Amino acid sequence: MAKSWSSASEALQDVVHDGMVVAVGGFGLSGNPTDLIEALRDTGARDLTIVSNNMGVDGKGLGLLLENRQVAKVIASYVGENRMFAQQYLDGELEVEFAPQGTLAERLRAGGAGIAGFYTKTGVGTPVAEGKPVETFDGERYVLERGIVADLALVHAWRADAEGNLVYRHTARNFNPLVATAGRVTVAEAEEVIDGWLDPNAIVTPGIFVQRLVTASDREKQIEQRTVRSAA
Repeated sequence: MAKSWSSASEALQDVVHDGMVVAVGGFGLSGNPTDLIEALRDTGARDLTIVSNNMGVDGKGLGLLLENRQVAKVIASYVGENRMFAQQYLDGELEVEFAPQGTLAERLRAGGAGIAGFYTKTGVGTPVAEGKPVETFDGERYVLERGIVADLALVHAWRADAEGNLVYRHTARNFNPLVATAGRVTVAEAEEVIDGWLDPNAIVTPGIFVQRLVTASDREKQIEQRTVRSAA
């Protein structure tokens, strides 16, 4: 089955619908599937649940979906860089489920591996554990966390081949591989789609997890906060 699509918009046109759960890779703005996020915005789909480490910043990354009032719920570990996110939450427009960063990563990994849930000590005795089953193992209390399976997963890779095998670079490798396995439909954008095949020993995400693939547009990579030293 051919996996390559000519554009992000075409790759999403028949898989996006209102009310769906969308998992999105990236860490801050690093490794965001920017073309796919913009294409998702352009569909106009509403009442989305977004699963991501964070929600970008105002006007960039997943912040674009917030600006367009397309998000009903967010499952994330950190949201402190986005004023619009805070305002929508305080105004009651946005439901928020916080997950500790390691727990969020494991929930995505579990969903991709077919694991319905797991117990962890992280969050026990805090608001994170409210309403969740708590059990004791070997004298320690653990809270049950559910695996996450998304209707749609959007990821950004450095290199890919025609079968959708993916390799990531640097910070983009944090959440993208986990998100890629957790989607019922996974769409990947890659900075470079090579002729031939990637070295099997270098592949991070096997193509079996990827249903659609597009070449990412050439653009300047965004930075959340640029910090430099003053001249000596």
